[in-house]
Amino acid sequence: MSSETFNLDKEQLIQREFVQMESKLPKATYSSRQKLALTCRILFDNGHDSGLAGQITARGETSGTFLTQRLGFGFDEITAGNLLLVDEDLQVLEGEGMPNPANRFHSWVYRARPDVRCIIHTHALHAAALSMLETPLLVSHMDNCVLYDDVAFLPQWPGVPVGNEEGELIAAALGNKRALLLAHHGLLVACSSIEEACLIALAFERTARMQLLASAAGEIQPIDPALGKEAHDWILHGQRSASTFAYYARRSLRSGGDCLS
Repeated sequence: MSSETFNLDKEQLIQREFVQMESKLPKATYSSRQKLALTCRILFDNGHDSGLAGQITARGETSGTFLTQRLGFGFDEITAGNLLLVDEDLQVLEGEGMPNPANRFHSWVYRARPDVRCIIHTHALHAAALSMLETPLLVSHMDNCVLYDDVAFLPQWPGVPVGNEEGELIAAALGNKRALLLAHHGLLVACSSIEEACLIALAFERTARMQLLASAAGEIQPIDPALGKEAHDWILHGQRSASTFAYYARRSLRSGGDCLS
């Protein structure tokens, strides 16, 4: 048996695996429109549907534009072909119909965060239930560490988020984090890629569900901060995220392959 790795420390092993991920893990070749449509289907399949509530956007090729779903369509009805391209004022540049007026706060987040390429806002059941308690999201399990020290909390509900005041408030509350829990409302995720945003939104809802389950049984105990940060960076590796997204895409495509059209 080879023992070439048995004298390496943990950080060396982590970096070694990152290199392997780049060369060994499969890469999907979806367009931005297809990724966004797939994200809508993946989130629908994993409990993020709430009628017509929620918005998913991704920056367009032209500055100050973004893709989003058409108001009146549920996440399970979105396809690459019925997405809209809109400007910061929510004026439709490509497509038919209108965007959700609540997309206005997305414009504020994009302005505040040039690093953000995709924003997801949903009223997923467990995240929405947790938001009613006016308590922050707690990350205290290995699987949820993708969110470790990366979730902000907005304790006040500004009402229907269609005004500029709400956009300023939400963008400020998010700060430099990837995620935000909005009291009496739902979750927000803002990431550097569509794939990353999709996976963090899935993790957010699972974390909220686990928090509600664990807190019903006892007091949730914190994890070691250094280990939480280590796990956060491990899970968030770009190629790992891309491969995990591809897995969820394959699952959704088996039941709803028309979303790529």
